Amino acid sequence: MCSRLVFQPQSPFVTPDEFSEGHVVGAVNVPFMLRLGPGFANRMTRNPKFLEQVLANFSKDDEIIVGCQLGKRSFMAASELLSAGFTGITDMAGGYAAWVQNGLPTTE
Repeated sequence: MCSRLVFQPQSPFVTPDEFSEGHVVGAVNVPFMLRLGPGFANRMTRNPKFLEQVLANFSKDDEIIVGCQLGKRSFMAASELLSAGFTGITDMAGGYAAWVQNGLPTTE
């Protein structure tokens, strides 16, 4: 079993740059939500390839910690993964903000 983390930044601007600004060590960025783009007032939509992208990095029996900036989107992502038959899903309570606040390891 693999213990890795799916990280979803909760900023309204979900970009690779945000992930590179800082994340949990060993995290894999698989966005659950995507920004619609200019002219949409930073509205977001569910990533239609979320499950496909998770399956490209993990198997359904891997131990996966799902996190975002504050916890809301990771809860939705974790719920979707459980519904899709993933068995080792843990939602990171408090998100990345709580991780940093507790002095846990991060990378840029």
